[in-house]
Amino acid sequence: MMYKTVMSGIGGQGILFSGMCLAWASMLEGQHLTYLPSYGAEMRGGVTSCTIAISDEEIASPVASSPDSLVIMDNQSLLRLQNQCAAGGEVYINTCMVSDRPVRGDIEVIEIPVNDMAKASVGDRYANMVMLGVFVGRTHLVKPETIIDNMDKILGKTKAKFKDKNIEALWVGLDFFPKES
Repeated sequence: MMYKTVMSGIGGQGILFSGMCLAWASMLEGQHLTYLPSYGAEMRGGVTSCTIAISDEEIASPVASSPDSLVIMDNQSLLRLQNQCAAGGEVYINTCMVSDRPVRGDIEVIEIPVNDMAKASVGDRYANMVMLGVFVGRTHLVKPETIIDNMDKILGKTKAKFKDKNIEALWVGLDFFPKES
């Protein structure tokens, strides 16, 4: 079964890193995947997105024409992508930076105040990882432990000092939904 996700935000929010964490975990768990980043010419401030397709079979194309889910970190991304989500799909919205809401009635909207959650715990710059925690906690596409156990590899040596904060932020997001008994 294939599951396609598009994560999008403003350049500098860490959306490509979040997508990379999901892709690494998927790969390490033996799934087939594609990771396709896309960003404007601006280093910060332009729309940035990545498409991740995860499957138990080979993937023919990295393009996700009708993704199963959207992870939206800013208003511009919502306006640009909301009509691409598959009917019955899920749209994860960062309510701290997205004032609009999808105009479609055939998708589920999950609203999360990720910036507020990050600010109250590990710091505003880790909102991307809070959102990833929420997403992974709800979709169960990968095991959180796979991301956590491999965070040092994903970050690399130059960014290793951010390991603990990224993991802490991931846990904040994972705790967003009540655990099933």
